[in-house]
Amino acid sequence: MPAGGFVVGDGQKAYPGKLTPFVLFTCVVAAMGGLIFGYDIGISGGVTSMPSFLKRFFPSVYRKQQEDASTNQYCQYDSPTLTMFTSSLYLAALISSLVASTVTRKFGRRLSMLFGGILFCAGALINGFAKHVWMLIVGRILLGFGIGFANQAVPLYLSEMAPYKYRGALNIGFQLSITIGILVAEVLNYFFAKIKGGWGWRLSLGGAVVPALIITIGSLVLPDTPNSMIERGQHEEAKTKLRRIRGVDDVSQEFDDLVAASKESQSIEHPWRNLLRRKYRPHLTMAVMIPFFQQLTGINVIMFYAPVLFNTIGFTTDASLMSAVVTGSVNVAATLVSIYGVDRWGRRFLFLEGGTQMLICQAVVAACIGAKFGVDGTPGELPKWYAIVVVTFICIYVAGFAWSWGPLGWLVPSEIFPLEIRSAAQSITVSVNMIFTFIIAQIFLTMLCHLKFGLFLVFAFFVVVMSIFVYIFLPETKGIPIEEMGQVWRSHWYWSRFVEDGEYGNALEMGKSSNQAGTKHV
Repeated sequence: MPAGGFVVGDGQKAYPGKLTPFVLFTCVVAAMGGLIFGYDIGISGGVTSMPSFLKRFFPSVYRKQQEDASTNQYCQYDSPTLTMFTSSLYLAALISSLVASTVTRKFGRRLSMLFGGILFCAGALINGFAKHVWMLIVGRILLGFGIGFANQAVPLYLSEMAPYKYRGALNIGFQLSITIGILVAEVLNYFFAKIKGGWGWRLSLGGAVVPALIITIGSLVLPDTPNSMIERGQHEEAKTKLRRIRGVDDVSQEFDDLVAASKESQSIEHPWRNLLRRKYRPHLTMAVMIPFFQQLTGINVIMFYAPVLFNTIGFTTDASLMSAVVTGSVNVAATLVSIYGVDRWGRRFLFLEGGTQMLICQAVVAACIGAKFGVDGTPGELPKWYAIVVVTFICIYVAGFAWSWGPLGWLVPSEIFPLEIRSAAQSITVSVNMIFTFIIAQIFLTMLCHLKFGLFLVFAFFVVVMSIFVYIFLPETKGIPIEEMGQVWRSHWYWSRFVEDGEYGNALEMGKSSNQAGTKHV
C-alpha cells in the first residue's frame, strides 16, 4: 500500500491504525488522573455533613444544624468559612492550570500529570492531619494546584494518544475516572461517618493520597504523546512511538501531518496572544462557553453538596450519605453509556438529549421541594414516598449530565484545538471551568438560603440556553482526526466566515499536498 491515509468520499481523511493493547493501557492509566478530581468532589460534601467535622472546624454551622430546630432548612449550612473551605480548591486550580499550559507545551503532558499527583498528595496529607481551619484551607489550595495540572494535561494526552475513531470513548475514560472517584469517596464517607470517636473525616480527607499516588506513579511509566515529542524536536522517537501506538508500520501520512502542525505551532511565539486572532474565534468561543455552561447545569451543586442537600430536604445524616452513594452509582453507570455511544451517536445528539433530560428533572425537583418546603423552609414530617421521588429525579438528572455535558465538556474542547494553540486553549477551558466552579461553590449555600427551591429553576434556565447554543453553534466532531479538525469550522454555516480556506492550518495544508501522491481515494 502506498504511504498515506485514505480520503473517504466526503473529503475526510482517515489515517490507518487500530486500537492496540498498548494504547488502551496508556489511556486507561492516564485517565486515572480524573480520580483525584472526582474523589475531591465526592469527599467535600460528605465531610461537611459529618457532625464531628462541623463541631471541630465550623461550630456555628454545627449549632444551627444540631441545636436550633427552628432554623430555616434552606439556610442551615450558610457559612462563608464553610464555603471557603470547599471552594478555595477551585481558585487554586484556576491559577495552576495557567502555569500548567507552559509546562505541558515545553516539557510534555506527563510532567504536568506528575506535578498534579505530587501536589495533590501533599494537600491530602495536610488535610488528613489538620488541627485548624487554616490547615484545611492550605491543604485544599494544594489539592487545587494538583487538580489544575492534571485537568490541563490528561484530556490533551488522551485525545492525542487515541486513534481518531475511538477518541471519544477513550477520552471519556477521564470523566469515568471522575465519576468513579466521586462514588468511591461517597462510599467511604458513608462508612467513615460511622466510626466511633468522630475521627472518620480524617480518613476521608487523608484517603485522597491513594488516587494521588496512582496518577503520580502512572505519569512515571507512561510514554509521552507523539504530538508532544514532535513539538519538542524528537522526530525519530515520535515516529517509532506512533507506529507502536497505531499498530501499523505505515504511519507516514499522519506523522507528516503532525510535523507540519508542529512547524506551524513553533512559528507562534505567543500562543496566548495568538488565541485572539480571528481564525481562532470558534476555538476560543468553545474553550470559554462549554466549561461555562457545564458548571451552570447545576451538577456540582448536586455532587458537592449531595449529602448536605439531602440532609437539608429532611434526610438523616446516614440516609443523606447513602442517597449520595446512589446518585454516585448512577453517575458511573451513565458515563459508561456515553463511552458506548459517543463515537456512534455523535457529540451533538448526546448534548441535546442530556440537556432535555436535565431540564425536565430540574423542573420536577423544584416543584417537589417547593411543594413541601414552601418559602419558609420548614417541611415538617416528610413521607417516604416524597424522599423516593426526589432521589429518583435527581438520579435521572445525574444520568442526563453523565452521558452528555459531563464527559463532553472535557472531550470536545480537548479535540478541537490545533496544535499551535492547544496547550493555551486547554488552559482557558480548565480556568473557566474552575472559576465558575469556584463561584458556584462559593455562593450556592447562600443562593439556596435566599432563592430556595427557585435555585433549581435558575439552573434549568441555563440548560435551555446551553442547549440552544449547542444546536446552533457546535459542529459535529465525531470521527474526524484531531489534526484535521479545521474542516468542521470551514464547513459550518456561521464559523466559516472566521476560518477561511487557506487561512486555517497553512503548514498543515502544505504537509498534505506534499503527500498527495500517497493518498488513495475510496
